[in-house]
This record gives sequence, structure tokens and C-alpha cells, in this order.
Amino acid sequence: MDELFSCRAFAGFGPNRLEPGPPPPLFRARGSRPAALRRRIRQHCPRAPGVYGMIDANGALVYVGKAKCLRARLLSYFRKKSRDPKAGRIVEQARAVVWEESACEFAALLRELELIRRWQPRFNVQGQPKRCGRRYVCLGRRPAPHAFLAPQPPAGVTACFGPVPAGRKAGEAVRRLNDLFRLRDCPRAQVMVFADQQELFAQPRAAGCLRHEIGTCLGPCAAVCTQADYAAQVRAARAFLEGKDAGPLEALERDMTAAAAALEYERAADLRDRAAVLRWLLKEVGRVRAARQRHSFVYPVAGADGTERWYLIRHGRVTAAAAAPRDAETARAAAALVEAAARGGAAEPGPPAPEEVDGVLLVAAWFRRHPEERARVLTWDEARARCAACLPSGPRP
Repeated sequence: MDELFSCRAFAGFGPNRLEPGPPPPLFRARGSRPAALRRRIRQHCPRAPGVYGMIDANGALVYVGKAKCLRARLLSYFRKKSRDPKAGRIVEQARAVVWEESACEFAALLRELELIRRWQPRFNVQGQPKRCGRRYVCLGRRPAPHAFLAPQPPAGVTACFGPVPAGRKAGEAVRRLNDLFRLRDCPRAQVMVFADQQELFAQPRAAGCLRHEIGTCLGPCAAVCTQADYAAQVRAARAFLEGKDAGPLEALERDMTAAAAALEYERAADLRDRAAVLRWLLKEVGRVRAARQRHSFVYPVAGADGTERWYLIRHGRVTAAAAAPRDAETARAAAALVEAAARGGAAEPGPPAPEEVDGVLLVAAWFRRHPEERARVLTWDEARARCAACLPSGPRP
């Protein structure tokens, strides 16, 4: 569906995932020059939260943004002295500006991400499914599981974490993780033979690489470790990535301190680099895990028109939105959504799917920037009580 939208000229933002029904009204300002666009924006654009888009001469949507105040944000594109170079390039190509009002700034953020994923404008980077390089940290690949990176959570792995930013640092972190727990990282074609496996004709075996010789692998390919010993190291690596046991990293840092005290500066520097990249890995996987664990509730938000809407957030992802209960009809609709979200939010969250990651991080960033908003959220039980109070048979306040 995303590719279908991106292959045709822009005709409208399209439906809102959180607001069933016809698409919201879209307003448009046209102008062959930036001065003409600026004049029409000053005349018609409201001081309201919402999303906006820039249309080029070919009728293609080239940029999508959000604003707490649409009029102020759009006019900022025409201030040559204060705008950034990217804004200048966007305005130079724009022949029309479209905008859609939102109930609040939070709603505009969600709508912006939805539209970026749908239309994939070329000037947008954040939120683009094909431009945001991320990789999942996986433990798996029997018979000797090890840590590796994957663009999507593979089936059948022992555990999956993240995602983390893709790149050289992620690859280095996974390599150091395998070294720390002495897990293999050889190609899948390498034959694994454990010490406790019965062989009809026993024969001496050599390790497939030097890692066993230098003490960074248990050597499951050379029959020098048992399956139980190797499985224990896999469990230890999993506990480390889950944030349950930082002991191996602390031991690495103690060795670093001891090496520095003994004037073994090269070894101390190597240990420092190992510890730094592993701490980065723990921070990245922990950031996504915390976002999933902390954000499961109902978030009431007052709109620009004074009406309140509920955003149902389950494991960091906004799953639905509804009018806050004020009568029997709205109470029943909200109660049904609350029950569905509460049932789905009971299980321990795993890593978010690739299409969910940006939404999870968006919600986490919103509450990090606005910590006071946490005081307004409702637990599932509090939301149920609010709904029940609006039903004829429910308790009266």
C-alpha cells in the first residue's frame, strides 16, 4: 500500500489510522514563487496544531512536518536569515503547501509519522522505513547459539533485543559480546561437535579459528566443551542483554583498572574500548525495552477545542484513540477499546516489530520531553471506572 501511494501524484493525505471515517479536511495554498506562498499562508493558515506537506512542481509530496502552531511553523520557512539550509531547499521546490489541523500536538506527532511512512517524501529522513538503519540483536542459530545482527526478528531464535542503530559500532558490540561470553561467531556451515556427543569413531578435532586458542570462544566446533556448558554461557549472555546481570561488564572494568594500575596501558586501553562498546549496547537495547515496559496506559489529552480524547498506549505503541467518556455512547466505545488494550498489554513485551519502532520511540520521547504529562495518565482500572461512571447502571460520582 505504501508503494501504491508513493507512485502517484499527491491528491490528499488519506485516512487517519486513529480516526475512523472520511479523511480530515485538507487546506491548500498555491504559489509559483515563495513570496506568493508566504502571502497565502499568512492569509489562510490557522494558529492551530496540525501537519503540513510541501508539494513540488510535479505534484509530488516532498516533505511532511508537524507543528504546534501551523501558521508560525510554515512562515518560519520563509525567513532566510534564520531558517536552516534544508528548509531553504524545500521552499525552493515547493509550489503548494497543504495542511491538516489536529486535535493537539500529540495527535499531530502521530499523524506526521503515519504520513511519512505512507508517502515516504524524499526530504524526510526520520520515520522513513527504508532510511532508518536499525538491527536487532539476536541470540540463536542452533546447535550452538550466538549473538548476531538481523534487520528483522528471525523466527526460532532464543532471544531478540533492540533494535539498535545499524553500523560499525553495532557490529563491534556484537563481536565483543560473543568474546565476553565465549560464544562462537563462525559461519553457519561450520560443523559443531560437543564434548558430550557420542561418536562411533572418535577422532581429534581442531578448532575452526583462533578464538578458542586466545580464550574468546568455548570451542563447540572442536569437542572441547559440553552442550550444558555452552548453554550456560548463552543464558548468561541473555541475562546480560536483559539487564539482569551486569557482572561480566563490571569484571571487565575491574580488569581495566587493575591493568592501568600495573602500568599495562595498552591492555587497559583495549579493555576500556571493549567496556565502552558493551555499555553502549546495553544502553540501546535497554532504551527500547524500557519504552515498551513503562508505557501501557490511557493518555487523556485536551484538544484545542476543549474536548478530551483518550489515546490508548500498549507497550509503547498507540493502538487506538477515542473520545473521552461523557455519555453512555462514548463510554461504551471507550470501554471496548480499553478492554482490548488491557488484554493485549498483560503479556511481557518483546522487541517491537520494525514498523512499530518509530512509534514506540516517539511515545517515549514525548513523555521524556514532557514528564509532567505522566501525572495525567490513567491505569486500565482507572479508565474502566471512568467509563462505568457514565453508564446508566454504573456508580455515580
